[in-house]
Amino acid sequence: MPNYVYFLISVVALIGGYAIYGTIVEKIFGARPERPVPARTRADGVDFVEMPAWKVWLIQLLNIAGVGPVFGPILGALWGPSALLWIVIGCIFAGAVHDYFAGMLSVRYDGANVPTIVGHNLGNTAKIVMQVFSVVLVVLVGVVFVAAPAGLLAKLTPDWMNMTFWICVIFAYYFLATILPIDQIIGRFYPLFGAVLIFMAVGITTMLFVSGTEFFPSMHWANQHPKQLPIYPLVFITIACGALSGFHATQSPLMARCLANERLGKPVFYGGMIAEGLIGLVWATVAMSFYHTPEALTGALAAGGPGNVVSEASFALMGSVGGVLAILGVVVLPITSGDTAFRAARLTIAEAFSFSQANHKNRLLIAVPIFAIGIVLANVDFNIIWRYFGWANQSLAGIVLWAGAAYLYRKSKFHWICTAPAMFITSVAISYICFEKNMGLGLPIDVSNIIGAAVAIVCLVALLLLGRRTIAGAPENV
Repeated sequence: MPNYVYFLISVVALIGGYAIYGTIVEKIFGARPERPVPARTRADGVDFVEMPAWKVWLIQLLNIAGVGPVFGPILGALWGPSALLWIVIGCIFAGAVHDYFAGMLSVRYDGANVPTIVGHNLGNTAKIVMQVFSVVLVVLVGVVFVAAPAGLLAKLTPDWMNMTFWICVIFAYYFLATILPIDQIIGRFYPLFGAVLIFMAVGITTMLFVSGTEFFPSMHWANQHPKQLPIYPLVFITIACGALSGFHATQSPLMARCLANERLGKPVFYGGMIAEGLIGLVWATVAMSFYHTPEALTGALAAGGPGNVVSEASFALMGSVGGVLAILGVVVLPITSGDTAFRAARLTIAEAFSFSQANHKNRLLIAVPIFAIGIVLANVDFNIIWRYFGWANQSLAGIVLWAGAAYLYRKSKFHWICTAPAMFITSVAISYICFEKNMGLGLPIDVSNIIGAAVAIVCLVALLLLGRRTIAGAPENV
């Protein structure tokens, strides 16, 4: 069987997962198109703005699909085809479920942000922790998604348009997108950004076939990492966006405030994640196929990180013009997540202090300090920020999945669609922080994995024992 069949099977599996498992998830949750939605009950012309379904889907995809589904799968490709398995299985059974519940619980909770969603299901202490945790995460994301596109743009432009120039331009755009009504910049420019994104994904996939590139030339399922770093938990931290990402929980409420009815939750939230999984699949395939061995990929990464891989592969496969357009498609991804990351930070802080955002002065009072912090963090080494982001990202994913599990458990519904992935990613996050030497405890991998599994089991027991208790302030019948 030719190796490209593995790629085609993965594509079919993702699409089939949307059609079959996405429908199961929607049915278990109980989406009801006749229920009032916050886009209508709280319409304010700024953040609560009803928009057409196609536009909401496109904005959701661009919001969640930052540099992660490109850079993460490229780095994950060092481990070999196990990266493909995680992208497909993780996306269908974990990532898309996570995004669906983050979005639909926001709809049910009147457009609430992730701390309130967590608080209503896991308790007020969890809510307070999440208010700090989620703001820190989205600011880190915003900073990460400044440096990556700035570096790519600097390679395409004259010397005077260096990385510092593009960082200033991108920060200026982020600021406007954070304070202006959602339909004035994001709603208008995202369709254009989406067209570039689609060209990138479809174009580079097509050229993999047309150019005669051998798919997965070193195809075998053993650990292929040149340094033999363990697949578990590192692959599941390295490939977050494209499989499962807690950052998406901060973004889904943005579109929950623009949804016309609950039945759109499946295509927008579950389907948006499947689309991101397809992007991750493409770039993992490019990294494993264009560079014939993990050692060759390692050399390209050493020469300039994942951005260098994007640049080399795009120009080689698509020529000078197509390569520029493909790189611009990659640039679009982080820019269209960075802007809404800062927007999510503004809204989370405003919600925590019950601070109305209808007035532009109120929006500025929150946005200005956030961007001041972001500019300071932009001077910190990118690799350090990315390392902390990866762990925080998957930790948040676990918390949101536990919140979804508690919501279903309290309603005597089949909670395992959230509980099983919550247990898995909890064990991953704990194992990683125990094993990691630079930011964690530096414990042996076997000990770290045992601790991770034990914590996941403790969380399950806590859900089964405490999950049905009444939480003060949580709305009933939602």
